Amino acid sequence: MQAKKRYFILLSAGSCLALLFYFGGLQFRASRSHSRREEHSGRNGLHHPSPDHFWPRFPDALRPFVRWDQLENEDSSVHVSPRQKREANSSIYKGKKCRMESCFDFALCKKNGFKVYVYPQQKGEKIAESYQNILAAIEGSRFYTSDPSQACLFVLSLDTLDRDQLSPQYVHNLRSKVQSLHLWNNGRNHLIFNLYSGTWPDYTEDVGFDIGQAMLAKASISTENFRPNFDVSIPLFSKDHPRTGGERGFLKFNTIPPLRKYMLVFKGKRYLTGIGSDTRNALYHVHNGEDVVLLTTCKHGKDWQKHKDSRCDRDNTEYEKYDYREMLHNATFCLVPRGRRLGSFRFLEALQAACVPVMLSNGWELPFSEVINWNQAAVIGDERLLLQIPSTIRSIHQDKILALRQQTQFLWEAYFSSVEKIVLTTLEIIQDRIFKHISRNSLIWNKHPGGLFVLPQYSSYLGDFPYYYANLGLKPPSKFTAVIHAVTPLVSQSQPVLKLLVAAAKSQYCAQIIVLWNCDKPLPAKHRWPATSVPVIVIEGESKVMSSRFLPYDNIITDAVLSLDEDTVLSTTEVDFAFTVWQSFPERIVGYPARSHFWDNSKERWGYTSKWTNDYSMVLTGAAIYHKYYHYLYTHYLPASLKNMVDQLANCEDILMNFLVSAVTKLPPIKVTQKKQYKETMMGQTSRASRWADPDHFAQRQSCMNTFASWFGYMPLIHSQMRLDPVLFKDQVSILRKKYRDIERL
Repeated sequence: MQAKKRYFILLSAGSCLALLFYFGGLQFRASRSHSRREEHSGRNGLHHPSPDHFWPRFPDALRPFVRWDQLENEDSSVHVSPRQKREANSSIYKGKKCRMESCFDFALCKKNGFKVYVYPQQKGEKIAESYQNILAAIEGSRFYTSDPSQACLFVLSLDTLDRDQLSPQYVHNLRSKVQSLHLWNNGRNHLIFNLYSGTWPDYTEDVGFDIGQAMLAKASISTENFRPNFDVSIPLFSKDHPRTGGERGFLKFNTIPPLRKYMLVFKGKRYLTGIGSDTRNALYHVHNGEDVVLLTTCKHGKDWQKHKDSRCDRDNTEYEKYDYREMLHNATFCLVPRGRRLGSFRFLEALQAACVPVMLSNGWELPFSEVINWNQAAVIGDERLLLQIPSTIRSIHQDKILALRQQTQFLWEAYFSSVEKIVLTTLEIIQDRIFKHISRNSLIWNKHPGGLFVLPQYSSYLGDFPYYYANLGLKPPSKFTAVIHAVTPLVSQSQPVLKLLVAAAKSQYCAQIIVLWNCDKPLPAKHRWPATSVPVIVIEGESKVMSSRFLPYDNIITDAVLSLDEDTVLSTTEVDFAFTVWQSFPERIVGYPARSHFWDNSKERWGYTSKWTNDYSMVLTGAAIYHKYYHYLYTHYLPASLKNMVDQLANCEDILMNFLVSAVTKLPPIKVTQKKQYKETMMGQTSRASRWADPDHFAQRQSCMNTFASWFGYMPLIHSQMRLDPVLFKDQVSILRKKYRDIERL
């Protein structure tokens, strides 16, 4: 009996001890795992982006490499000494908690709107060409003011782009120079542009001076140091990046199937030592020499041979076999690994080439991430999971690849193709933060024509813009306002302007007629105007200049505008037909008198022609229909220099409007039914006969075209051979079966 009792006690004790070890071990493992997660969170500032954030969002979502919260953050490639940490904390990170609400004075913007002041250049201070382009873009924009008392935002004339101490562009003693500026105010309401920060071997993000409460527009900025809704992440661009205009993307047509010769390519430096070496040194594991071509070279820098490894010679030989531009043109995906810094020139190169960027730069805050949805244009992976990239991109369906490539082209042309666009996008983002009640939404920023051409001051409702009717399920307007530009006195009841007024008023789509009286003679008496079934409003131009015909008059109550010269000869049927065509193309200019441009090789300049040819690139606003939003863009987007030129010449305003609309839409205008008598009739009228007979008239228009092309940075006009005619036009059928039966009789 005693033996059984002892046996039972020993068994119970053993069971309790086993349970104790089991539950204690669980608790130990759980606490160790919890502490590890806490340590991981602490190192990352409690910021764990969802894996979905790094992949394109498609109906059948792609699998991420691995859940981010299952990986430890091993920043083995980052070496920061205690001294460097102290220096960094005393400069860039001092205002790390800055946000618009705490470090920006909104009161400066409420009085005069969003105006930007650039400090005058100080004597003896050298400015690199890239920074000169940035300042020129600001000074040429509608935001610029030369009066600091009117400014809402301030930009230094001191060159802050290259803060690498080993660079010849490095500006010394910047700290004292900035502090001596009387408007500095600890950086409040200041914007600092920076492309390069830190230096060898660690390349930290320290810009070398105390930025105070200033905002940073910075390339290669990390998510750890990026201050959301305060800083702006900009792309790294080369000194050769065009100031204005820029080349269009390489995707000229919807190439189907979208797969190219290479699935994935990269060609660039391989770093043998120091930061940025890990990822690029591992690319040879993925390279197969067939559809995955990842080439690196050790052959850069003065001392590369001292550090070269056993692969360098083989890699250098393979590197020389391939032409980089040919690879870009023939690749579906382009790898964009980090360099010494987080950003890389390969990023913009891939965008332009319609090569879907595959991002390998952990912790990089992507350019303009505040407004651009990069999931629609790029694939974003993890540097530590390089080997999974080929299988991941091979799993993406072809229609998704085509969508990604098309979005790269839109983003490139809208925001990245020139220094001017990069700068204007930065300023527009800051303006949206200041005026949140009218800020642009994600649809505007990520869909054609983009945020730079959709001005929120015009309207906060997308339906008021001609680009979003289809997205909102809206039908184009059913009425138009005719705006007749009158420059000659009314001396006879048989003048063309009165016949034109009656013809426009009889249109079933006409809501009202506005006569813009830009004549030096007094307004005619009210009884001199013919009686019509629609209201006729006569507005006397105050300045009586050509640009006044495109002012956004409050009297225009319809979205559609029928712009007419006083000597235009149009029938009601022609007006009706042109308007029905415009309803199918509400973002374009639709009309009758067509003109064209050409490149004159002998003079090396653009030429203008009115010859009747098989193609055209302009539809003149003497008889054209367009959306009234273009009046607002013409008035508020274009610089005063171009409008003043038009007004001084009393010429070219119609060409400038065509330049503007083509630049916005990337499309040609639309010509409707040929009117051979339009030109002949107009030549016979009194109001413009002297102008058309003047040999200087065409010379002026040639000069205008080249001035406009210079400001835009490229030629936005696009040739077209399309002309739209009514159904059954000139067909041998009963005239009663034709809707626009009067047109072919003209």
